[in-house]
Amino acid sequence: MMYKENEMRDMNEQTDKQERNNTFFRFEDLRIYHKALDYITWLQDVTSLFPENDKSQLALRFNESARNIALYIAEGSARNKTQFVYYLRMAKSSIRQCMVYTTLSYGLNHMTETYENESRTQLMEMTKMIGALISSLQRSVNNNTGYHNNGHHHNGNGHHKNEEEYSFGSFEENYLPEE
Repeated sequence: MMYKENEMRDMNEQTDKQERNNTFFRFEDLRIYHKALDYITWLQDVTSLFPENDKSQLALRFNESARNIALYIAEGSARNKTQFVYYLRMAKSSIRQCMVYTTLSYGLNHMTETYENESRTQLMEMTKMIGALISSLQRSVNNNTGYHNNGHHHNGNGHHKNEEEYSFGSFEENYLPEE
């Protein structure tokens, strides 16, 4: 009886994992999106230690910039590749804002050196990941030689593919979460 219960639990866990891997929102499949969420959570914990009388609203603005990283990734993923690149660049802009807020927070003694280094490390890692994703998207756009001015691509067999419809295909193994 116990063996049967364990077997059923294992089957349910496998089904749950498969359902999580097949997300409706494609951005949820991107590792950079999850890194951005991790940074948001980490930063909220760190900024909760900032002084209560923060008249400059540094913590609020810092957290907003961090949230924008994930928001731009999510919004861009619903667009065509060229627009996705634009939103990824906006996410990188938010990362740079977070770097400025990191420096300010450390300079004002709101953040320890350890937190400052950890923030810097996470921001650099996200910048590199987004840069690699942008490069991959740009390569796939440039490799598509059948582009027509009407916004469609020729796929070689007489069919057209609307530019809005793309998959993460060529960069899945590099940018999707590891199992």
